[in-house]
Amino acid sequence: MLVVLEEPSPEREADFISAVRRSRPLFAGFVNPPASSKAYGDYLDRCSMPDIEGRLVVLQESNEMAGVINLNEIVLGSFRSGYLGYYSFSPHARRGYMREGLSTMISWAFADRSLHRLEANIQPDNVASIELVRGLGFRLEGFSPRYLKIGGDWRDHERWALLADEWSQG
Repeated sequence: MLVVLEEPSPEREADFISAVRRSRPLFAGFVNPPASSKAYGDYLDRCSMPDIEGRLVVLQESNEMAGVINLNEIVLGSFRSGYLGYYSFSPHARRGYMREGLSTMISWAFADRSLHRLEANIQPDNVASIELVRGLGFRLEGFSPRYLKIGGDWRDHERWALLADEWSQG
């Protein structure tokens, strides 16, 4: 195991903001993560809500943050679903860390939270993210024009989904 998932904390603020700032070229309009102390504090507040689970993807050996995974809008009852959001930090992109982190988070969501369905909404130009979820067993379900507002613009997204009984542990 190369990574561990860690709950975001005030102690990680400086490292988090530094990672966001050095990774801006990597984000390329796909994501707009917290980049200030106030924004990070707001993120911690959101992560304390019962319908959100935020995790930092941390390299086990060096304790560096490789990325972030958020399980958002968790709905229980007869729906039992949530939405995955994630991004990696430079220089750790495309090294398998996010795949391992997402695999762990998906297993946790299905086994520990007893979710039935996970969805990842991805901009069509984000080829790396699409390859990542496809490799984890997600299937394309559809296209949503102007689905999510990122960086002040409404952006198209593809909807990728995975059901608990389809999950094969990545």
